[in-house]
Amino acid sequence: MKHLSALFTALLAATGVHAGEVQVAVAANFTEPAKQIAAEFTRDTGHLAKLSFGSTGKFYTQITNGAPFEMLLAADDSTPARLEREGHAVNGSRFTYAVGTLVLWSSKATFVDAGGEVLKSGRFNKLSIANPKTAPYGAAAVETLKKLNLLEAVQPKFVQGENISQTLQFVSTGNADLGFVALSQVFQDGRITGGSAWIVPAEMHDPILQDAVIFKRGESNPAASALQAYLKGDKARAIIRRFGYAIR
Repeated sequence: MKHLSALFTALLAATGVHAGEVQVAVAANFTEPAKQIAAEFTRDTGHLAKLSFGSTGKFYTQITNGAPFEMLLAADDSTPARLEREGHAVNGSRFTYAVGTLVLWSSKATFVDAGGEVLKSGRFNKLSIANPKTAPYGAAAVETLKKLNLLEAVQPKFVQGENISQTLQFVSTGNADLGFVALSQVFQDGRITGGSAWIVPAEMHDPILQDAVIFKRGESNPAASALQAYLKGDKARAIIRRFGYAIR
């Protein structure tokens, strides 16, 4: 029977027939890992994960206003917990799928030093951060600048991104000299993929615990519970680590 089940799953994946699908809201910082995990998830289970990317804060607003998401991969742990308290999420479905790392990054080689001293030097015109009210990585950036006693000095140079993807775009295109982004956006297979960076020490801000949760509308969807289980499995966790996240 086990062999027949495995064969059936393989046939589903090979023929492009999906056993089911799940609508997933995904925090922008997790875009690339989510795409890879979704592809492997379909290949291994036959289910399709339909991904939408954006800021966790905006997803909260959409979800509480009836957006048809069945699952959220957030950039924090407080939003899923709040959605659970407010009755939108399935009790007991919440778990930490990744722990994020903040990095100060510039597309210019050697511009950012290994200790982040460039922030104190003032040798930059624009500093990009994500909106700290809606993006956890933006909030972590503000915490870091406060710890360094630099917030007031550098705040006039802020270029604020709507989410962490736009924040990275500002730096990549030269609209900002440097910016606080998610390590996962500039890191793959154990190294920074270009430019220069300072990996912000974890003690500079509250932990960026990224939690997932299933919503009430996805409670009876086998694809949602399958994705939840898949995210906890070895293959997904290996992908998550390759993008610079930690696993709890």
